[in-house]
Amino acid sequence: MEINPDSEFVVQFWGVRGSIPCPGNETVRYGGNTSCVEMRVGGKRLIFDGGTGLRVLGRSIEQQQPLEAYMFFTHYHWDHIQGVPFFSPAFIPGNLLHIHGLLPPGIESMQQHFWDNVLHIDSLIPEPQIKADLKFYELTYGDIFNIDDITIETAALNHPNGAIGYRVTWQGHSVFYCTDTEHLPDRMDENVLYLAREADVLIYDSMYTDDEYQNPKSPKVGWGHSTWQQALKIAEVANVKQPVIFHHEPNHNDEFMDKLQSEVLAVCPTAVLAREGLILKVV
Repeated sequence: MEINPDSEFVVQFWGVRGSIPCPGNETVRYGGNTSCVEMRVGGKRLIFDGGTGLRVLGRSIEQQQPLEAYMFFTHYHWDHIQGVPFFSPAFIPGNLLHIHGLLPPGIESMQQHFWDNVLHIDSLIPEPQIKADLKFYELTYGDIFNIDDITIETAALNHPNGAIGYRVTWQGHSVFYCTDTEHLPDRMDENVLYLAREADVLIYDSMYTDDEYQNPKSPKVGWGHSTWQQALKIAEVANVKQPVIFHHEPNHNDEFMDKLQSEVLAVCPTAVLAREGLILKVV
Protein backbone atom coordinates (compact mmCIF):
# COMPACT_ATOMS: atom_id res chain seq x y z
CA MET A 1 0.00 0.00 0.00
CA GLU A 2 1.56 3.27 -1.13
CA ILE A 3 1.52 6.45 0.90
CA ASN A 4 -1.12 8.99 -0.12
CA PRO A 5 0.35 12.24 1.18
CA ASP A 6 -2.98 14.03 1.15
CA SER A 7 -5.46 11.80 2.92
CA GLU A 8 -3.99 8.62 4.36
CA PHE A 9 -3.74 7.51 7.97
CA VAL A 10 -3.15 3.77 8.16
CA VAL A 11 -1.64 1.40 10.70
CA GLN A 12 0.28 -1.70 9.65
CA PHE A 13 1.48 -4.45 11.98
CA TRP A 14 4.90 -5.98 11.30
CA GLY A 15 5.50 -7.67 14.67
CA VAL A 16 2.82 -8.49 17.25
CA ARG A 17 4.48 -10.79 19.81
CA GLY A 18 5.92 -10.04 23.21
CA SER A 19 9.05 -11.23 24.99
CA ILE A 20 10.68 -13.40 22.33
CA PRO A 21 10.21 -14.26 18.64
CA CYS A 22 8.27 -17.47 18.14
CA PRO A 23 8.39 -18.44 14.45
CA GLY A 24 7.11 -21.86 13.51
CA ASN A 25 4.24 -23.83 12.05
CA GLU A 26 2.06 -23.08 15.09
CA THR A 27 2.22 -19.28 14.72
CA VAL A 28 1.73 -18.85 10.98
CA ARG A 29 -1.63 -17.07 11.03
CA TYR A 30 -0.80 -14.43 13.64
CA GLY A 31 2.96 -14.25 13.22
CA GLY A 32 5.99 -14.75 15.44
CA ASN A 33 7.90 -11.46 15.18
CA THR A 34 8.19 -9.09 18.14
CA SER A 35 6.75 -5.60 18.40
CA CYS A 36 6.87 -3.25 15.43
CA VAL A 37 3.97 -1.09 14.28
CA GLU A 38 4.06 1.35 11.37
CA MET A 39 1.76 4.34 10.96
CA ARG A 40 1.63 6.13 7.62
CA VAL A 41 0.19 9.51 8.44
CA GLY A 42 -0.31 12.34 5.98
CA GLY A 43 2.69 11.33 3.88
CA LYS A 44 5.00 10.59 6.82
CA ARG A 45 6.20 7.21 8.05
CA LEU A 46 6.12 6.67 11.83
CA ILE A 47 7.58 3.45 13.27
CA PHE A 48 6.83 2.30 16.80
CA ASP A 49 9.32 -0.06 18.41
CA GLY A 50 12.08 -2.05 16.78
CA GLY A 51 11.38 -5.69 17.50
CA THR A 52 12.13 -8.35 14.91
CA GLY A 53 9.20 -7.14 12.84
CA LEU A 54 11.33 -4.09 11.99
CA ARG A 55 13.54 -6.26 9.78
CA VAL A 56 10.56 -7.24 7.65
CA LEU A 57 9.39 -3.63 7.45
CA GLY A 58 12.87 -2.56 6.38
CA ARG A 59 12.96 -5.08 3.54
CA SER A 60 9.59 -3.85 2.27
CA ILE A 61 10.72 -0.22 1.95
CA GLU A 62 14.45 -0.46 1.20
CA GLN A 63 13.85 0.47 -2.44
CA GLN A 64 11.99 3.66 -1.50
CA GLN A 65 14.97 6.00 -1.58
CA PRO A 66 15.69 8.46 -0.19
CA LEU A 67 13.71 7.50 2.90
CA GLU A 68 12.77 9.62 5.90
CA ALA A 69 11.19 7.89 8.89
CA TYR A 70 10.33 8.77 12.47
CA MET A 71 11.07 6.03 15.02
CA PHE A 72 9.57 5.87 18.51
CA PHE A 73 10.62 3.43 21.23
CA THR A 74 8.36 2.62 24.17
CA HIS A 75 11.35 1.18 26.07
CA TYR A 76 14.46 -0.90 25.41
CA HIS A 77 13.75 -4.46 26.51
CA TRP A 78 15.13 -6.92 23.99
CA ASP A 79 11.86 -7.69 22.25
CA HIS A 80 11.52 -4.02 21.30
CA ILE A 81 15.01 -3.46 19.88
CA GLN A 82 16.03 -6.85 18.43
CA GLY A 83 15.28 -5.79 14.87
CA VAL A 84 17.24 -2.53 14.89
CA PRO A 85 20.59 -4.02 13.75
CA PHE A 86 18.76 -5.61 10.81
CA PHE A 87 16.78 -2.56 9.64
CA SER A 88 18.19 -2.29 6.12
CA PRO A 89 17.33 1.41 5.51
CA ALA A 90 19.83 2.30 8.26
CA PHE A 91 22.66 1.07 6.03
CA ILE A 92 21.75 3.16 2.99
CA PRO A 93 23.34 6.60 2.54
CA GLY A 94 20.88 9.45 2.10
CA ASN A 95 18.22 8.04 4.39
CA LEU A 96 17.16 10.05 7.45
CA LEU A 97 15.91 8.43 10.68
CA HIS A 98 14.50 10.53 13.53
CA ILE A 99 14.84 8.44 16.70
CA HIS A 100 12.69 9.24 19.75
CA GLY A 101 12.63 7.66 23.19
CA LEU A 102 13.12 7.98 26.91
CA LEU A 103 16.63 8.57 28.20
CA PRO A 104 17.52 5.77 30.65
CA PRO A 105 18.98 6.76 34.04
CA GLY A 106 22.73 7.31 34.05
CA ILE A 107 22.94 7.86 30.29
CA GLU A 108 24.09 11.25 29.03
CA SER A 109 22.27 11.32 25.69
CA MET A 110 19.96 9.35 23.40
CA GLN A 111 22.79 9.15 20.88
CA GLN A 112 25.08 7.52 23.43
CA HIS A 113 22.32 5.15 24.52
CA PHE A 114 21.54 4.14 20.95
CA TRP A 115 25.14 3.37 20.01
CA ASP A 116 26.14 1.76 23.32
CA ASN A 117 23.00 -0.21 24.17
CA VAL A 118 20.67 -0.58 21.21
CA LEU A 119 23.55 -1.08 18.76
CA HIS A 120 25.93 -2.30 21.45
CA ILE A 121 29.34 -3.90 21.19
CA ASP A 122 27.82 -7.37 20.89
CA SER A 123 25.64 -6.39 17.93
CA LEU A 124 26.05 -8.52 14.83
CA ILE A 125 26.31 -5.37 12.70
CA PRO A 126 29.45 -3.18 13.05
CA GLU A 127 28.59 0.40 13.90
CA PRO A 128 30.50 1.90 10.92
CA GLN A 129 28.08 0.12 8.57
CA ILE A 130 25.29 2.51 9.61
CA LYS A 131 25.18 4.97 6.70
CA ALA A 132 21.83 6.72 7.22
CA ASP A 133 21.71 10.10 8.96
CA LEU A 134 20.42 9.56 12.51
CA LYS A 135 18.87 12.35 14.57
CA PHE A 136 18.03 11.76 18.23
CA TYR A 137 15.25 13.22 20.38
CA GLU A 138 15.07 12.71 24.15
CA LEU A 139 11.53 12.47 25.50
CA THR A 140 10.09 12.73 28.98
CA TYR A 141 6.71 11.57 30.23
CA GLY A 142 3.95 13.97 29.32
CA ASP A 143 5.68 15.54 26.32
CA ILE A 144 3.43 16.86 23.57
CA PHE A 145 4.99 17.77 20.24
CA ASN A 146 4.23 18.12 16.56
CA ILE A 147 5.69 16.73 13.36
CA ASP A 148 4.20 19.24 10.95
CA ASP A 149 0.44 18.72 11.34
CA ILE A 150 0.75 15.47 13.33
CA THR A 151 0.40 15.81 17.11
CA ILE A 152 2.04 13.26 19.40
CA GLU A 153 1.14 13.01 23.09
CA THR A 154 3.02 10.83 25.57
CA ALA A 155 2.51 9.44 29.06
CA ALA A 156 4.12 6.99 31.46
CA LEU A 157 3.09 3.35 31.32
CA ASN A 158 3.28 0.84 34.18
CA HIS A 159 6.19 -1.40 33.21
CA PRO A 160 9.43 -2.56 34.90
CA ASN A 161 12.17 0.04 34.23
CA GLY A 162 9.57 2.33 32.68
CA ALA A 163 7.85 2.67 29.31
CA ILE A 164 6.15 5.45 27.38
CA GLY A 165 2.90 5.42 25.44
CA TYR A 166 2.26 7.40 22.25
CA ARG A 167 -1.00 8.94 21.00
CA VAL A 168 -0.86 10.09 17.37
CA THR A 169 -3.46 12.59 16.14
CA TRP A 170 -3.94 13.84 12.59
CA GLN A 171 -6.91 15.69 11.14
CA GLY A 172 -9.04 14.90 14.18
CA HIS A 173 -8.28 11.16 14.20
CA SER A 174 -6.15 9.41 16.82
CA VAL A 175 -4.33 6.12 17.42
CA PHE A 176 -2.92 5.24 20.84
CA TYR A 177 0.01 2.81 20.88
CA CYS A 178 -0.10 1.45 24.43
CA THR A 179 2.05 -1.62 24.84
CA ASP A 180 4.06 -2.99 27.76
CA THR A 181 1.85 -1.68 30.48
CA GLU A 182 0.18 -3.44 33.41
CA HIS A 183 -3.24 -2.42 34.64
CA LEU A 184 -3.52 -1.20 38.21
CA PRO A 185 -5.15 -3.42 40.85
CA ASP A 186 -7.60 -0.88 42.27
CA ARG A 187 -8.46 1.50 39.43
CA MET A 188 -7.92 2.23 35.76
CA ASP A 189 -4.64 3.90 34.91
CA GLU A 190 -5.33 7.62 34.48
CA ASN A 191 -2.51 7.99 31.95
CA VAL A 192 -3.90 5.22 29.78
CA LEU A 193 -7.46 6.52 29.98
CA TYR A 194 -6.35 10.03 29.06
CA LEU A 195 -4.40 9.02 25.95
CA ALA A 196 -7.13 6.56 24.96
CA ARG A 197 -9.88 9.19 25.07
CA GLU A 198 -12.17 9.01 22.01
CA ALA A 199 -9.38 7.29 20.02
CA ASP A 200 -10.15 5.71 16.69
CA VAL A 201 -7.75 2.85 17.48
CA LEU A 202 -6.27 1.62 20.78
CA ILE A 203 -3.35 -0.81 20.39
CA TYR A 204 -3.16 -2.35 23.86
CA ASP A 205 -0.84 -4.81 25.60
CA SER A 206 -3.05 -7.89 26.01
CA MET A 207 -0.39 -10.50 26.65
CA TYR A 208 -2.48 -12.59 29.05
CA THR A 209 -6.02 -13.64 29.75
CA ASP A 210 -7.43 -12.74 33.15
CA ASP A 211 -7.10 -16.39 34.18
CA GLU A 212 -3.41 -16.48 33.21
CA TYR A 213 -2.71 -13.18 34.94
CA GLN A 214 -4.24 -14.35 38.22
CA ASN A 215 -3.25 -18.03 38.06
CA PRO A 216 -2.19 -18.90 41.65
CA LYS A 217 0.32 -21.48 40.38
CA SER A 218 2.05 -19.08 38.00
CA PRO A 219 0.79 -15.52 38.49
CA LYS A 220 1.89 -12.80 36.11
CA VAL A 221 1.23 -9.91 38.49
CA GLY A 222 4.14 -7.47 38.39
CA TRP A 223 5.47 -8.64 35.02
CA GLY A 224 4.41 -5.41 33.33
CA HIS A 225 1.69 -6.71 31.02
CA SER A 226 -2.09 -6.66 30.89
CA THR A 227 -5.02 -8.72 29.58
CA TRP A 228 -7.50 -8.54 26.73
CA GLN A 229 -10.33 -8.15 29.22
CA GLN A 230 -8.69 -4.99 30.55
CA ALA A 231 -8.20 -3.74 27.00
CA LEU A 232 -11.91 -3.91 26.34
CA LYS A 233 -12.79 -2.27 29.67
CA ILE A 234 -10.50 0.67 28.88
CA ALA A 235 -11.88 0.92 25.36
CA GLU A 236 -15.43 1.09 26.69
CA VAL A 237 -14.72 3.73 29.33
CA ALA A 238 -12.58 5.85 26.97
CA ASN A 239 -15.09 5.49 24.10
CA VAL A 240 -12.53 3.94 21.73
CA LYS A 241 -13.85 2.96 18.32
CA GLN A 242 -11.59 -0.06 17.71
CA PRO A 243 -9.48 -1.82 20.34
CA VAL A 244 -6.59 -3.93 19.02
CA ILE A 245 -5.38 -6.91 21.07
CA PHE A 246 -1.59 -6.77 20.83
CA HIS A 247 1.73 -8.06 22.24
CA HIS A 248 0.66 -11.71 22.19
CA GLU A 249 2.18 -14.24 24.55
CA PRO A 250 4.75 -16.33 22.60
CA ASN A 251 3.23 -19.59 23.84
CA HIS A 252 -0.19 -18.70 22.43
CA ASN A 253 -0.34 -20.66 19.18
CA ASP A 254 -2.75 -20.10 16.30
CA GLU A 255 -5.36 -22.45 17.73
CA PHE A 256 -5.28 -20.60 21.05
CA MET A 257 -5.46 -17.25 19.25
CA ASP A 258 -8.44 -18.33 17.16
CA LYS A 259 -10.32 -19.28 20.31
CA LEU A 260 -9.28 -16.04 21.98
CA GLN A 261 -10.53 -14.08 18.98
CA SER A 262 -13.96 -15.64 19.32
CA GLU A 263 -14.05 -14.72 23.00
CA VAL A 264 -12.97 -11.14 22.30
CA LEU A 265 -15.50 -10.59 19.51
CA ALA A 266 -18.30 -11.96 21.66
CA VAL A 267 -17.63 -9.11 24.09
CA CYS A 268 -16.66 -6.40 21.58
CA PRO A 269 -17.53 -6.94 17.90
CA THR A 270 -15.40 -3.95 16.80
CA ALA A 271 -12.21 -5.35 18.34
CA VAL A 272 -9.47 -7.01 16.32
CA LEU A 273 -6.53 -9.26 17.15
CA ALA A 274 -3.26 -7.93 15.75
CA ARG A 275 -1.54 -10.19 13.27
CA GLU A 276 1.44 -9.63 11.01
CA GLY A 277 0.45 -7.84 7.83
CA LEU A 278 -2.81 -6.47 9.24
CA ILE A 279 -3.58 -2.99 7.89
CA LEU A 280 -6.14 -0.73 9.57
CA LYS A 281 -7.33 2.34 7.69
CA VAL A 282 -7.98 5.19 10.12
CA VAL A 283 -8.73 7.82 7.46
